[in-house]
Amino acid sequence: MHITCCELPDRFDTADSATWDGLHKHVEDQGTRLLVINEMPFGQWLAASDVYDAAQAAESIYAHDRGIAKLGKLNASAIISSRPISSPTKLANEAFLLRDAGYTAIHHKHYFPEQSGFFEKTWFEPTRPGFEVIEVGPLRIGVLLCTELMFTEWARHYRRQGANVIAIPRTSGVSMRYWHTAAAMAALVSGCYVVSSNRSSLDKGAFGGGGFIFSPTGSLLTRTTPDRPIVTVELDFEAVTSAQRAYPCYVEEII
Repeated sequence: MHITCCELPDRFDTADSATWDGLHKHVEDQGTRLLVINEMPFGQWLAASDVYDAAQAAESIYAHDRGIAKLGKLNASAIISSRPISSPTKLANEAFLLRDAGYTAIHHKHYFPEQSGFFEKTWFEPTRPGFEVIEVGPLRIGVLLCTELMFTEWARHYRRQGANVIAIPRTSGVSMRYWHTAAAMAALVSGCYVVSSNRSSLDKGAFGGGGFIFSPTGSLLTRTTPDRPIVTVELDFEAVTSAQRAYPCYVEEII
């Protein structure tokens, strides 16, 4: 069973035939079962601005409506990403699953940075509870949206629900220091594969790409680069079972 991550260009549009054709071909050639795409991949990154703009919010919703309709045509059993949806006063950042071209809402982002380039608290608020595993055949997937990866209690929470994969759509900067450390810890405490994709715009210095897949024992298996923007590994369920029976996964909290 193959799982795939990627780094898609900033303001990705499925009309970008070179990127789209490359993604389509890779998914076909690898027989991808689970494809993780970066956080809110279509159109501009709204949270670059520290001022909420209703017109830009509406444009982003529309861009994702169009983009998700095209994503459903990829020959992957399951696709996970996120999109903006309307909320009472702002937007919600909603992780979703596409399966057989059908859309399922999974989780609303709950943790929001508020700093230069990432004024997410200005733009987003959750409107539904989150952190529940979703099943796709033998896959049991938990989603952490970008900054949520930093809080390892949720990776452990997903292990308790029987997860074997944690998917992390991201929109993050160039430095990978925190992300690799957090991903390795998430894998160690959950015994899950940790799969993440990110927006890329290295020419502008804003988004760092660097999709990655970590093993259930916290080892970096592969990562994307500008020259190799899509990568795939084969998931080993026995490795998940073994990791979840070993230290530190088996250790239970006693209060």
